[in-house]
Amino acid sequence: MNLGLENKIILVTGGAQGIGEAITRGFAAEGAVACVLDRNPAKGGALVAELAAQGRRADSYDCEMTDEPAVRETVAAVLSKHGRIDCVVNNAGINDGVSLRSSVAEFRSSLEKNIVQCFVLVQAALDALIASKGTIVNIGSKCGLTGQGGTSGYVAAKGAMNGLTREWAVDLAKHGIRVNCVLPAEVMTPQYARWLERRTDPAAALTAIKAAVPFERRLTTAEEIAHTVIFTASPRCSHTTGQILCVDGGYVHLDRTCTIEERS
Repeated sequence: MNLGLENKIILVTGGAQGIGEAITRGFAAEGAVACVLDRNPAKGGALVAELAAQGRRADSYDCEMTDEPAVRETVAAVLSKHGRIDCVVNNAGINDGVSLRSSVAEFRSSLEKNIVQCFVLVQAALDALIASKGTIVNIGSKCGLTGQGGTSGYVAAKGAMNGLTREWAVDLAKHGIRVNCVLPAEVMTPQYARWLERRTDPAAALTAIKAAVPFERRLTTAEEIAHTVIFTASPRCSHTTGQILCVDGGYVHLDRTCTIEERS
């Protein structure tokens, strides 16, 4: 299926690794120009060079997403080079473990890292998105629906992301801008692997997590998240807006106490 994304200019925050990298690769494979906004310019540059060697297009921008002037300067640089922005993918963020025992300053910092920077980027790109009748895809988390324990900052931010998805979908519909949110649950990324390594028994923890995923008892892949993001951003998904899409093997919405056989 041709998704109609050729030559579209896509901003992908945190687009150099993990889920963001899969999203960048997926858009490039569709003929879009993925503009990677990432604070790791070495990884971003290496990814862009690899894609270029494959005949695909991407750009890398060194950008700390909590630095508002840097975000606005980066958006201006993208517009100067490409003349348009067709989609913003708010992917950057970190489950930083800021809990009720953390300081208020740490809580505020978590919100800056996980939701305030999304507001800043969309605001900076808004006129360009209006001009292109573009799309916004937010990358949320199952934590925003379920909670997790010990991570008040991240959960507050991801809950807010669900709310902003609905608010922006209403607010921007008059401009022809669609806004949706994709929620991963258990996805093997470098960040997730580091979290597992801190468990007392990482192998046992991974086995237990897989067993809790109803569909196929496995983790979701980063590519599966990316496929949903890319389709949602495409003209093939032209009448979908304000949706919270869980791509998680049924982790959030199916009863994990059942076995596959018991449900059949």
